[in-house]
Parts: sequence; C-alpha cells; structure tokens
Amino acid sequence: MRTMTLVAAGAAMALAAVAYAQTAEDALGVWENPANKSHTEFYKCGDGVCGKIVKAVDGQKTDDKNPDPSKRSRPIVGLVIMQGAKKTGPTTWQGQLYNRADGKTYSGTLTVKSKNAVDLSGCVAAVFCSTTTFARVK
Repeated sequence: MRTMTLVAAGAAMALAAVAYAQTAEDALGVWENPANKSHTEFYKCGDGVCGKIVKAVDGQKTDDKNPDPSKRSRPIVGLVIMQGAKKTGPTTWQGQLYNRADGKTYSGTLTVKSKNAVDLSGCVAAVFCSTTTFARVK
C-alpha cells in the first residue's frame, strides 16, 4: 500500500512539472529591457518569431546608428529587432538580432527562462556574446 502511495505521489509531481514546464512559445508577448526600459514585443511571424520595439523611453527616436543612411530616419518604435528566428530547442529561438545601439546585426538567441523572464543573446562569431534578461510586461 505504501509503495502505491509513493508511486501515485511521484506521478502527480511529474504531471505538475509538465504542466509548468516552459516552452519556446512562452516567449511571445511584451518584455522590458532592464538596460533602457524599452519594451519589445515578440510575436509569431510565419513559422518563426520576430521582435519589434513597442516602447522606447531612452530618448532615441530614430534608427540613427544604422550604417545605411537611408534607414537612419526610421522610428525606433515599431523597429523590428529580431527576424527569421526559428525554433531550435524546447525553449529557444535563433535568428538575426539588430542592435539599435550600434546599428549592427548579430546572430541572436531568445531563450525562455520562466513565464516572466527571457534571455536575449547577441553573438559575434559565436564566441563573443552578450545576454540580457528581459522581464514580462504582458
């Protein structure tokens, strides 16, 4: 009888863990960048995920760091910063990541850490990487 109770308890715990497990789709929504308090929305685009800035409070109004002079007048709000991201694991997306601070595009990874936290990493040559943890806004 005791063995039956332990097996049932173990099964219940396993089911609870599955119910709360994170998935790559948990990345969808609006997230705040702690470095500049901007908000980025990650959303489905085609069979992948894209990200765009939906709120900027740091004073940068246009994409003035873009190396292409014809794009320097683009507004920051609405700027797509992640595109072509494909699901590469149970909690990750990989694609191109545009950094509005330097106008460069990097290899990017969006990783779900929890329902309320995602890591956004940009890498040069897959060796030099920078990761920022974003907090869910909605």
